[in-house]
Amino acid sequence: MKIGLSTSVVQRGQSGVGQYVLALVRALLPSASRHEYTLFVLEEDRPLFDFAASAMRIELVGERHRPALNDILWHQTALPGLARRAGLDLLHVPSYRRMLRARPCALVATIHDLAPFRLAGKYDWARMFYGRVIARRLAGSQDEIIAVSRLTGADVERFFHVPRERVTVVPNGLDHDRFRPGTQGAARAAIGGSLHSAAPFFLYVARLEHPAKNHARLIAAFNGFKAATGSPWQLVLAGSDWHGTQTIHALVRASPFAADIHALGFVPSADLPHWYRAADAFVFPSLFEGFGLPPVEAMACGCPVLSSRQGALAETVGEAAGWLDPHNTAQLQAQLTRAATDPAWREQLRAAGLRRARQFDWHTTATATLEVYARAAARRTQSLLGRQNAARPTRLQPATAAPRAPLLAAAEHSIRPAPPPASPSLKP
Repeated sequence: MKIGLSTSVVQRGQSGVGQYVLALVRALLPSASRHEYTLFVLEEDRPLFDFAASAMRIELVGERHRPALNDILWHQTALPGLARRAGLDLLHVPSYRRMLRARPCALVATIHDLAPFRLAGKYDWARMFYGRVIARRLAGSQDEIIAVSRLTGADVERFFHVPRERVTVVPNGLDHDRFRPGTQGAARAAIGGSLHSAAPFFLYVARLEHPAKNHARLIAAFNGFKAATGSPWQLVLAGSDWHGTQTIHALVRASPFAADIHALGFVPSADLPHWYRAADAFVFPSLFEGFGLPPVEAMACGCPVLSSRQGALAETVGEAAGWLDPHNTAQLQAQLTRAATDPAWREQLRAAGLRRARQFDWHTTATATLEVYARAAARRTQSLLGRQNAARPTRLQPATAAPRAPLLAAAEHSIRPAPPPASPSLKP
């Protein structure tokens, strides 16, 4: 099968969706001997895909299409023609904001969350309108939709009105070669003098996005924790600036403990495992997640995790994380205090997290994704056959029908509507 994958949402690898794209491409590499892949890659993102260049064709896209609006227009106007010229059987767009209206081949989209329907103020009005109105209409053109969690799958059915049989839950995976336990001392040495202190620290990996990632309450809780305990613990924020970031930086500057709060900016993915291993506890007080990969990565590295259970986090981290109420600053402060003063609890969370993380694997995700591709291609073929049959002039049939043409009969026999997908078990 000839498969195309749009990668423009990789965002230089600085977002969760970007990590999804890179990890999925890497996990699909073993199947390149059976399928022919074309990656549509923005010019400056080309080095990110060096690992795939020998096995997959890379079609470069001009940098003028990087801005969000330009990228959306490129997907609607240029990509359908490129897909036809490449003779693609299937095109996978891993973001609901880039779904195609035209149908040059079978279409698959990955939806990571429907936050515009769940979280007021998540984006500016234009993005909220696009997510709530335009994307809902585009969803109807997709042959199959991949949802990264059960909650997201249910939201796709509820808000986008996509039939259940066209939605498959395929959880994100985990690269266990990269995210694995290690000694804290070696990890501290690997991050060098980034903190200028050997004090223990809480780590939060998320882009600096206000209010969705809830940095404001976390900083308030940290201030209360420090004032009440006099603890040497520090707070490290790892993530690139995003919507509302100026509010977060202002809160850090205004904190009486600003010297103990470190905003690192974007941390390259190659360095993230070192930070997870170096941290004494990982905190994730997000207000909403369609999956929530960072806490799972932290668990895999042996870091005790405290997390909210908003959105899909309840099914992602399960009972393996200490619970954070993201709307209750006092509760956040109490949990920070317990984590800092109860090493036995941290060890309990560490062991539970390691067990939980073993349930996620990118190879499993890639296998399930290929199954979705096969169903989408079959659905497309079935649709084309239906149109061809409908376009034929009506003729009176003899009492005994003539035998079916062998090729058509074989094709019709091989195409069956996919049964409703079973949601994978994510029990802790």
